[in-house]
Amino acid sequence: MQSNKHPLLLLWLLLFGAFSLVAQEDLIKPLPIKAVKDSITAPLLTPQMVRDTVVTDSTEIDTLGGKEPFLLDKIEYKAKDYVKLSQKDQKIYLYNEAEIYYQDTELKAGIIIMDYIKNEVYAGRIKDSLGNYTQLPYFKQGENVVIPDSIRFNFDTQKALIWNSRTEQQAGLGQLGSDAMKVYADVTKKENDSVYFLSEGKLTTSKDTIDPDYYIRVRKAKFVPKKKVIAGFSNLYIVDVPTPIALPFAYFPLTVGRTAGIMMPTFGNDPDRGYFLQNGGYYLPIGDYADLTLTGDLYTNGSYGIRAQSVYAKRYKFRGNINFRFENQIVSQKGFDDFSRGTIYNVQISHSQDPKANPNSRISASVNLGSSQYYRNSLLQQNLPNTQINNLSSSISYSKTFPAYPSVNLSLTATHNQNTNTNVVDVTLPTLQASMERIFPFAKREGIKKGALQNINFQYDLNARNQIRTNDEDFLSTRMFDDAKVGARHRIPISTNFKVAKHFSVTLGGSYEDVWTLQTFNQSFDPDTQTVVTDTISGFDRYNQYSLSASIGTTLYGTFNRGEDRKLQAIRHVMRPSISYGFAPSFEQFYDEYLNTVTGQTVQFSRFQNTIYGAPRLGRSNALSFTLANTLEAKVRDRDSTVTEPKKIMILNSFNLSSGYNFEADSLRISPLVISGGTNILNNKMSINFGANLDPYAIDNNGRRINTFNIDNGGSLFRLTSARANLSYSISSSDFGGDKEEKRGDPDSPYDGQNYVAASGGRTDDLFGQANNFNEGSFDNRDEDDVENPVYGTKIPWDLRLQYAVTYSNSNRQNEFSNHSLMFSGNVNLSPRWRVGVSSGYDIRRKGFTVTQLRFERDLKSFKMNFNWTPFGDFERWYFFIGIKSSILSDLKWENRSQPNIR
Repeated sequence: MQSNKHPLLLLWLLLFGAFSLVAQEDLIKPLPIKAVKDSITAPLLTPQMVRDTVVTDSTEIDTLGGKEPFLLDKIEYKAKDYVKLSQKDQKIYLYNEAEIYYQDTELKAGIIIMDYIKNEVYAGRIKDSLGNYTQLPYFKQGENVVIPDSIRFNFDTQKALIWNSRTEQQAGLGQLGSDAMKVYADVTKKENDSVYFLSEGKLTTSKDTIDPDYYIRVRKAKFVPKKKVIAGFSNLYIVDVPTPIALPFAYFPLTVGRTAGIMMPTFGNDPDRGYFLQNGGYYLPIGDYADLTLTGDLYTNGSYGIRAQSVYAKRYKFRGNINFRFENQIVSQKGFDDFSRGTIYNVQISHSQDPKANPNSRISASVNLGSSQYYRNSLLQQNLPNTQINNLSSSISYSKTFPAYPSVNLSLTATHNQNTNTNVVDVTLPTLQASMERIFPFAKREGIKKGALQNINFQYDLNARNQIRTNDEDFLSTRMFDDAKVGARHRIPISTNFKVAKHFSVTLGGSYEDVWTLQTFNQSFDPDTQTVVTDTISGFDRYNQYSLSASIGTTLYGTFNRGEDRKLQAIRHVMRPSISYGFAPSFEQFYDEYLNTVTGQTVQFSRFQNTIYGAPRLGRSNALSFTLANTLEAKVRDRDSTVTEPKKIMILNSFNLSSGYNFEADSLRISPLVISGGTNILNNKMSINFGANLDPYAIDNNGRRINTFNIDNGGSLFRLTSARANLSYSISSSDFGGDKEEKRGDPDSPYDGQNYVAASGGRTDDLFGQANNFNEGSFDNRDEDDVENPVYGTKIPWDLRLQYAVTYSNSNRQNEFSNHSLMFSGNVNLSPRWRVGVSSGYDIRRKGFTVTQLRFERDLKSFKMNFNWTPFGDFERWYFFIGIKSSILSDLKWENRSQPNIR
């Protein structure tokens, strides 16, 4: 019986509770609130969207232990479709074009879930109607931007987990420019504002972010934005194919601007010098205004090369660069018959001062000195165009202006001139030049000067030099100073000018010179040895001389009008004839004589012979000279009918005639007639310069001029003794309405190839070939999206340069062309990514080709490929290069080359 009591009690409780609820229901009063339909029509979060969201019980939160999370600023958020606040989940759901802003953090994504208790956000993509993922998260903190597939970020700790992240870093060395490095990673852990840890990452500079044509795979890496990537085992992938190029660990600098770093060398093998490493070195920034690049070569047979380059610049102050190159060249091995050893070097210095830095003081330098055979024997490939240089010259100068009246200009200059064929070196160390401004003693300093008296003026200038002549072997040694010559010349020119008959300009003048020297040379004849003996006399000595001059000239204009209805409307001819007269006495007082007992002749000499400024004038000068300058231009109707004004075209830029008559000569008084001129035609694309010498006198059978006119000797009025012509022509596809030519290098940069050739004393064009810097290419700055393959057949860019030079000699009836050559250079873009070029020439007189260079360049998107080939001649060589365009990864390259033959 006891066991049956409990079910009866439970039944009684249920019945009592039911009656109680019915009684209370009668007491409920409804509120007068009208139900309104929810206006949100967007779909709610699907289970797929929130399946990873874990809802935790609030009773499990420990409110006593740990640090309470907090926010330092207001969080702003919005979304296009809906914003849902869930008190139960303690989260905010944002859908479609969701955005959150907090301090310097910006997050945009298709869907964002924010936990306002943990201060964390979860962002991801959404699918469109076709099932494709869109609206990838965009995470920006400060200046760092990451574009992942999804991200989890904590506002308090600033830590984040990022899946399939993509970020871009601007980086690069200062000398090579700046590039963008793309960093990809499957999983990224953001530790703080400046440190990220990557798992299964990719590094590339390819512009194709979806399918890069190459990348460096890193398994684990530490990534510091704008500074570096430090990775473990890394290897190169090309079109997703792994290559054997790998490193156990790697360091990738991402610093913007100049940064120190190692420059990887080129590996190769030379049959005469063995295996080698070329162009390896180190780049070092020095402060904010300079840097230093050290590179070198090393060969297994003992040959080596050292190069140092420093570039410096300070805005509104100065800029310049210093280059030093040295090569120790060994051929073969010791003990062999063909063993040889030699050293060559070259020094280049360039310095220019901004005029704003100091208007009254200026320092400039342009130095190019070294071994005469440096460019011809150098192992550097870029020196091919410089092999044709025959002269090296240098100048370092300091100038100072004293502006107070009368102003004085003072300059101190050291010069150097070196003939690479004869090895003769001329140096002035230094040259002092001083000049005073023109003074008009009979006129006021302000106002117009009238008449011959008020136009009388004089100047003063000083030229003092320490002149040295030496050879290539003694240059820069103490022996070069053994035969140094020191002297100074003071000169005071006086002149005046006035008008005669309103149309004739008359100039009268004179000049006084006083020459000083610290060394003279006495001559005598030794009857015992029957030779002329020259004795050097040290000590101060001087001489003076003077001269007088006068000239008269005018300008004549002639215009031939054909009418405005003609295409050629008018021709204008301008002539500027002038006649000059010069007189100077003889200065026999500075001459002595000795008797040559062998020939029985008395020889006159001056002790000032072979000094810097030479000996004074012997014999009176009394001569008349004539010049006629001509210009010829036309006025033509413009091809454009909308242009009302005619266009001026220069037919002859210059056409000059000159000759003279010597009153003091006992024969051959008329000077040869010299003709020179030049013009530009074909819309200034072709430049023509010409000249000729015409002699009115005949020659005898031995080729000597005789005092008989050529016309009286059965010939023409003048005898053509020499003639010259030079034609240059430049044309490109842009002249016919094609695309503009691509920029080939920076002319202001010392790394530009043609700028290097110009600084070395070579041509500014590429007729002797290009000095390529293969770390920079023609396609580097081109927009990769600007590829017009479908229409490229009608828009092939090209350029062509021609130069024709001829010199005719007939002074002794030899009737020959002493120089006759044609040079040409051109480039053609066969396709948007293919460029070929050639530089060559043909010597018509010697019947042979000049230095010939064939160039092939291929743009491989992220890579570039070059092949330069000189197929024949003394400088036969070839060079192949393939490497990454970006300066960040420029060490990823492969080069192979032949070595020039050292003569």
